[in-house]
Amino acid sequence: MQLEMKNITKRFPGVVALDNVNLSVIKGEVHSLCGENGAGKSTLMKVLNGVYKADEGEIFFNEKKVDIKSPHKAQELGLSIIFQELNLVNSLSIAENIFLGRLKKNKLGKILWKEIFDDAAVLLGHIGCKLDPKTEIGKLSVSQKQMVEIAKALSFDSKIIIMDEPSATLTEKEVEKLYSIIRELKSKNITVIYISHKMDEIFDLSDKVTVLRDGKAIETMIISETSREDIVNKMVGRDMDHAFPHRMPEDGDPVLRIENLCIEGKLDNISFELKKGEVLSFAGLVGAGRTELLRAVFGADKIDSGKFFLNGKEIKINSPIDAIGNGIALLNEDRKEEGLVLNFSVAENISAAKLNSITKLGFIQKLVEKNVAEKYVEDLSIKTPDISQQCINLSGGNQQKVALAKWLYSDAEILILDEPTRGIDVGAKQEIYLIINELVKQGKSIIFVSSEMPEVLALSDRIIVLHEGKIKGEFDNKQKQVTSEEILHCAIG
Repeated sequence: MQLEMKNITKRFPGVVALDNVNLSVIKGEVHSLCGENGAGKSTLMKVLNGVYKADEGEIFFNEKKVDIKSPHKAQELGLSIIFQELNLVNSLSIAENIFLGRLKKNKLGKILWKEIFDDAAVLLGHIGCKLDPKTEIGKLSVSQKQMVEIAKALSFDSKIIIMDEPSATLTEKEVEKLYSIIRELKSKNITVIYISHKMDEIFDLSDKVTVLRDGKAIETMIISETSREDIVNKMVGRDMDHAFPHRMPEDGDPVLRIENLCIEGKLDNISFELKKGEVLSFAGLVGAGRTELLRAVFGADKIDSGKFFLNGKEIKINSPIDAIGNGIALLNEDRKEEGLVLNFSVAENISAAKLNSITKLGFIQKLVEKNVAEKYVEDLSIKTPDISQQCINLSGGNQQKVALAKWLYSDAEILILDEPTRGIDVGAKQEIYLIINELVKQGKSIIFVSSEMPEVLALSDRIIVLHEGKIKGEFDNKQKQVTSEEILHCAIG
């Protein structure tokens, strides 16, 4: 056995993050870890990488007990982790990032740049990457940056590479490239521990999968001997027969109408209407203009021309303040950067969009804020030790529900949801679907964008397809009969 983690326990204030967890990994395999947000996957890997010190338990590497006190010690042993948030310096070159803190020098202290660039090129070549080592990191795409992270891991002569949600922000083609790199690593007998929420990835790549739930290791399974349903049921601790809850669509009156919306180079003469109690999705390939459209409707980006009508009356939306004042809310694609203040508490984030309702004489009424937060924590089943918990300490799914609670408290009648389930697990996704259905039932209207086509097809009443900033087609999906092939055919223009 190349790696064994035995009886690992890790506690944080108010929570047991890992409870007597065991994990065994064989050399040269792709071993996936899956579980709901907060199940303990990333915490377990941070213990393995020396970021956290376990309160109890032992780690064995090649059958020898090891004490991993720091990431540096992990690297010495041949363990590398590639975090979901990539750890690169944008202003430095690829080669400088690969050998950061380890630049080769001669006896006089002069940096040997030619050797550094040559060595970097060799490492990149090992994973089939043809990037110029002199290229500045800030000029690379996310997938290219991931290749640099993998080359950096190989530079430490890594025997085990841990990848934490590596495909979360990649396009389909970039994911295919990632797959080929992982298979190449496996062919070189390098072990990959792969953390993912995506069942397709787990079944395409893995030899084995270990399921974690509530800080406990539930079961390790050989991938060829299990099923998606079995894994999901073990993740959530209950049957998930109906991933997408059923909802009866209703025909409502138009609440929002957009006419001839234009942003040079991004959006070209976009016109559409949104009805009361409707889920309207915008579909399209990467770069089609979906996020740009949502930001324009919310006033986050300046438009060149276009008109907005709310309940038949023309309104002006020149800023997010205008949108919020008209009952329009935007749940951002990037909750960590734009949706939440991560070092603020759950209560502070929920009240952020409607502070005037909890202030008196310029002071925040903490009791009112507390009551509001507790209501939404209960209504949305937000898992948190208490409402004073900083959002940075919550799982991704619960962070998303806090961001949603903020806009529900703002009394928004129109909710714009940009990738609301990105990076969250199957259980949390279903909870978000149920919340969407309940909001529509209450008469609220939703504009929805998701890169996951099954979500678009299952949740939408209508689907508008964008291509290069233009509307290319519209589909009535009340009977849920539109196919992904029809959407894709339209999306490619």
